Amino acid sequence: MLRAVRHWFYRPAIRMWSVDNSRIHTTQTKNAQFISYLVESGFRQVNGDRYESSLRRRRLVKSLLFWILVAGGAWVLIESARAISMF
Repeated sequence: MLRAVRHWFYRPAIRMWSVDNSRIHTTQTKNAQFISYLVESGFRQVNGDRYESSLRRRRLVKSLLFWILVAGGAWVLIESARAISMF
């Protein structure tokens, strides 16, 4: 929460001005031979199954932590209700 508030009020010490990108020469055509070389050599291949399984694990851990917090909150409410009813 504090990090989010600091992010809203963050002001860099040095202000950056707009960048002139007109001098950068770009082309719409790509070098097909270079692209095919990268594909054949296996450059930066990402295993989609491994990535998706890590996403599933993260989702499982998040839901598990959520339900643990809910159960803990319910336990605190029940115990506090018992303590109040004793007095």
